[in-house]
Amino acid sequence: MAEYEKRWLKAWNERHLFESDPLKGKKKVFVTFPYPYMNGPVHIGHCFSATRVDVYARFKRMQGYNVLFPWSWHWTGETIAGMSYRLEQGDSQVRRAFIEIDGVPAEEVKKFTNPEYLASYYTKVSRRVVQATGFSIDWRREFTTVDPAYKRFIEWQYLRLRELGYVVQGTHPVVWCSLDQSPTGDHDRLEGEGVSPEEFNLLKFKLGDFALVAGTLRPETIFGATNLWVDPDAEYSEARVDEELWIVSSSALRRLAEQKHEVTPTRSFSGADLVGRYATAPLTGASLPILPSGFVDAGLATGVVYSVPAHAPYDYMGLRDIQSGRAAVSRRVKEIADRIELISMIEVPGHSQYPAEDAVKKFGIKDSTDARLADATAEVYKEEFHRGVMKANTGFGGLKVSEAKERVSEALAKEGLLTKMHELPQRVVCRCGTRCYVKILENQWFLNYSNEEWKAKTKELLRRASVFPPESREWYNATIDWLRDWPCARRSGMGTKLPWDKEWIVETLSDSTIYMAFYTINKFVNAERAKPEHLSPEVLDFVILGRGAAANLAKAAKMSETLLREMRAEFLYWYPVDLRNSGKELIPNHLTFFAFHHEAMFGEKLWPRGFSVNGMIQIEGQRMSKSHGVFVTWKDALEKFGADAVRATVVLAGDGMEDTDWRAKNAEDTKAKVDSLVSFVEKNLNIAVRRAPDHLDRWLTSTMNRRIAMVTASMEEMRTRRAISAALLDVWNDLRWYLHRTEKPRRQTLTEVFSAWVRMLSPFVPFVSEELNRALGGKGLVCTADWPSPKDFPRDDAAELSELLVRRVLDDARNLLKIVKQPRQKLNVYVASDDARSYFVEVAKARARKESLGGVVKRFASLGITPERVVKLQYEAGDELVSMFVSQPDFDEYGLLSEASDFLARELGVRVEVTKAGPQGIHDPGKRAKDALPLKPAFYLE
Repeated sequence: MAEYEKRWLKAWNERHLFESDPLKGKKKVFVTFPYPYMNGPVHIGHCFSATRVDVYARFKRMQGYNVLFPWSWHWTGETIAGMSYRLEQGDSQVRRAFIEIDGVPAEEVKKFTNPEYLASYYTKVSRRVVQATGFSIDWRREFTTVDPAYKRFIEWQYLRLRELGYVVQGTHPVVWCSLDQSPTGDHDRLEGEGVSPEEFNLLKFKLGDFALVAGTLRPETIFGATNLWVDPDAEYSEARVDEELWIVSSSALRRLAEQKHEVTPTRSFSGADLVGRYATAPLTGASLPILPSGFVDAGLATGVVYSVPAHAPYDYMGLRDIQSGRAAVSRRVKEIADRIELISMIEVPGHSQYPAEDAVKKFGIKDSTDARLADATAEVYKEEFHRGVMKANTGFGGLKVSEAKERVSEALAKEGLLTKMHELPQRVVCRCGTRCYVKILENQWFLNYSNEEWKAKTKELLRRASVFPPESREWYNATIDWLRDWPCARRSGMGTKLPWDKEWIVETLSDSTIYMAFYTINKFVNAERAKPEHLSPEVLDFVILGRGAAANLAKAAKMSETLLREMRAEFLYWYPVDLRNSGKELIPNHLTFFAFHHEAMFGEKLWPRGFSVNGMIQIEGQRMSKSHGVFVTWKDALEKFGADAVRATVVLAGDGMEDTDWRAKNAEDTKAKVDSLVSFVEKNLNIAVRRAPDHLDRWLTSTMNRRIAMVTASMEEMRTRRAISAALLDVWNDLRWYLHRTEKPRRQTLTEVFSAWVRMLSPFVPFVSEELNRALGGKGLVCTADWPSPKDFPRDDAAELSELLVRRVLDDARNLLKIVKQPRQKLNVYVASDDARSYFVEVAKARARKESLGGVVKRFASLGITPERVVKLQYEAGDELVSMFVSQPDFDEYGLLSEASDFLARELGVRVEVTKAGPQGIHDPGKRAKDALPLKPAFYLE
């Protein structure tokens, strides 16, 4: 850590600047960031999302708000316990990750078999990192999710949810870990976050006395089936399933048994034993050969897949691999495959009769191992589902695919040829390392997210809230629509037990929905004014919901009535949450759960006011993956680049929902910029002089007006990249231009601009901003100074227009000199005539009124300038610049460029002569003066 970082951290801490208490009559802002999970060190992804929150918090504080930004640590769930278990079992991969990636000393790792110690270690390390980054956090409210007081809070929450009918017991399909004997939520997974059980259709193909059962999500495609696929190396079984004889993969039998089927295996054999046999397809009666495939997953559904190569890219490539000889198969199998012809059964506008073949060609896929097959499949399925129509050869001709899917399922079920099975469409692995599957669980506790009334109320909550970026609102509403009952408890891991059923522990995504309210309470617990045992359901009812009489409750809880009322006042002052920011990947779970639970637990006045998300962060263009070594810890970034450079780099990386990229080169460049700020300011103040303001000073202050307005508006909308780009880069470029243009920078102008600049930079780079403030002789701390106002800097459109024109002329002239190969000594610059100016203005006014240009063209026909050329110029210049020009009737283009001719000559390395077009007899050897337009002078090189 740099010395100046230590100095300002100490200054902030000594003054308790960020310890926020209720202040009567002062408006508040309450911002939060999802507590990071302590199964490892905080990483650069955490830094990105959290820095945006701190930037906003610092901004609002400088606007005069009483701002609360608290922090805590997530310990609950299976993740931490699972890692401890895997370490205890001798998992070398986990041990290597602790030591080589996280940098944990080997002696410490030995203690990680205790999950509480593991979590406490990473919490201690991560706390130091967050503090060193300069976050404006009220640490008095800190907690972990296994603290006794927090557990009392969660118990209270779930008692109330159950009372409201939102926690129910029932039988549902869940993602199940056989080792933990527990449902596995999103945050308890090594792989497959966001994957939920889907209903697969099991179609029965007659094979002797047995049904060879194939799983599919698209039963309507049975009419295009040409063959079946099995994994020749996997184990398959004959079994009695309920009252029928089935053939499926052996691993499917266990999953079927877990879904309430009666399963009795009778014989096992290799998938290779099925290859070359024929089975009869349901509905069509076609005799289909069974072929071997490397892409069939015996652990998915039944391990048997029917092939529709005209409409499924995987099937198409699997068949072509055999037919072309790329796949090593027997002669007989190849002969069978060679006889197979594609069957087209869905019409899709814009596609040939074989959409799978179209997609394979489009994506340039070479064989069935190509990863792009997944994208090709998704594209074909989407096109067919939304735009496809069934052909006549299906018996459902003219039906949309979206409608035929249900009709075909009904027809198959009616004939006893179809049943259902819940399955995971992608691989899911528990944190303990066990592959998960779907289990139909009885007597499990669920959050009743399928409740339509609750869904509607939650949508209303979101409708009233500010949502950043606006396009993310669709994600929330879509999540509310598809969300079904959610298993809210598991049997293993760390966390809070359900108060009415101690065998179950509230799972990690279900105990993190309204904990923001606990920040208002935990201040009193950490100060030892309130004890965990004080936090009975009745006490929390009073503090948070306002239920009950304070005097009676205080007496029953053996606590001070004054304290109880103070806790209630604290909660009411800070609530609701004004902004919650996170990564977009939490919309399908945590952030939407946050909305659901706040709707259920609190009145409308206490609903969250702001939701914000950002994209996910990549590392050097690759998806961040700890297991693959594509990982940057927040600590490593700080140690290498420093706090301000890291803060600025992550905020500059992206806005909105677009994914961002952490690149070391960007951090190095940003560090160089940040490190040079103080010397840049000091150097230019030292050469500044006292003089009257000129048009360049008016230009700089007018531009500053725009920059402040832009940064302020961007911050209010959580467009933090646009804000820092304007605050850091655009203002710096403005200053460089000013210093380049003027021979004697004016001291008062620079002092005023630097003062506003350092205040605008403070939320983004707070440490160097304090250094800058000190260099400027500022009093106090800049992080508590007033946010600059555009009103502090008067607008001057004429000055801005002047410098825009000088820049345009300079850029155009440079481009011209690059094209001309022979050296030139003089540049003639021809400024538009008064008539050309009038023509330009009249065209602009007519366009603004959306009128015909016919009359204008007739009046100025003698100029020989086409209206198309004028319109094109105005389009390229932009409405704002054109409007600025039109509003300045006295703007003297000739006088301005004449005054700037010496500057232009220095920059271009040639003599510059400015001439106004129009008068007879001007020096115009190239006959170029007639081409001059406002904002676009004509040039001639000699």
